[in-house]
Amino acid sequence: MSSAKAKAQNIIDQNGVAVFSKSYCPYCKATKELLSKSGAKFYALELDQIDDGADIQNALAEMTSQRSVPNIFINKQHIGGNSDLQALKKDDLKSKLTAASAL
Repeated sequence: MSSAKAKAQNIIDQNGVAVFSKSYCPYCKATKELLSKSGAKFYALELDQIDDGADIQNALAEMTSQRSVPNIFINKQHIGGNSDLQALKKDDLKSKLTAASAL
């Protein structure tokens, strides 16, 4: 397993909610805003601000078939991107966050 893939998997495993993001991305901002408004505790990794960000993004594309950001995981389950998160009904999101102990 590549070090980037191992790093991504470690972040997913150790955080109830993990968001792989880019600091300038409006969709990433919308995701983090929704999670914050939901009261979720989440870990966001800004891929544009770390040296191995491109490698991690490539590893995530391998793992999920999703290349774009944000790339969101709740309770180790791949949710998808911002549109997927926004499409979740409020109750569904709350139950996923509760299951992930992120509330």
